[in-house]
Amino acid sequence: MPLAMNRDVFITCAVTGAGDTVSRSNHVPITPKQIADSAIDAAKAGAAVVHCHVRDPETGAASRRNDLYREVTDRIRSADVDVVLNLTAGMGGDLIFGNVEKPLPLNPKGTDMAGATERVSHVAECLPEICTLDCGTMNFNLGDYVMTNTPAMLRAMASKMTDLGVRPEIEAFDTGHLWFAKQLAEEGLIEDPVLIQLCMGIPWGAPDDLNTFMAMVNNVPQSWTFSAFSIGRNAMAYPAAAVLAGGNVRVGLEDNLFVGKGQLATNAELVEKAVQVVEGMGARIIGPDDVRKKLKLTKR
Repeated sequence: MPLAMNRDVFITCAVTGAGDTVSRSNHVPITPKQIADSAIDAAKAGAAVVHCHVRDPETGAASRRNDLYREVTDRIRSADVDVVLNLTAGMGGDLIFGNVEKPLPLNPKGTDMAGATERVSHVAECLPEICTLDCGTMNFNLGDYVMTNTPAMLRAMASKMTDLGVRPEIEAFDTGHLWFAKQLAEEGLIEDPVLIQLCMGIPWGAPDDLNTFMAMVNNVPQSWTFSAFSIGRNAMAYPAAAVLAGGNVRVGLEDNLFVGKGQLATNAELVEKAVQVVEGMGARIIGPDDVRKKLKLTKR
């Protein structure tokens, strides 16, 4: 695939995530109001899409509660700024084994396994324009945690999302995930235009070196739309890499807590920095209406 820079770029802000980042930065939003306010600030800074998880308002831990998603959705939709809403559907596939000598029974602390209907119940209730589909199983970071998404589960979830009229954003953490995404498209379980998020640098998926990144890019069909991000120290370098490779940009506190060395960031500051990078490359930032047209989204 020849290198073809994207000249019309949309930015996604991943607002809070599910990881244990609350203890590391006081800018990570926890309550529905904080999450919605941070998403709105990101939109005002230039994000066309906001990608939202929810957290337990008391503990800050990741949550799947529908009432929290409902409040975040309502607050964002009633804001004085327009933005495309993207809700995660990645929760409910967390498998933590006992230990290396006795993997069973599973460790109840952190294990959270739910069926396909339950995993998309908040999507059915809130009807965002986009929701994510983590397109595979992988060893995730440290210890005995496995992010679990079987082929049967993914087929069922993809079918439900499509039936709801919500555009799946395929989150691909390695080349095999892209392979399976093509299979879902071939089977008609996800429809054109297909949207892919290339998730780089997450242990132990695809590392974020440029050779691996371009291997991922080269496995994306040319008719599909992709974005890309990396976590941690390379997060703010990836907007340039993604645009140069023909893609779009994702930044946000789910992926990275810093806007510079030792400088804790807000979501709006990360978006502002990404805007500077993209426009400095000579590309144009597009807004939510252009994204809706490009991806054939249904605004609720």
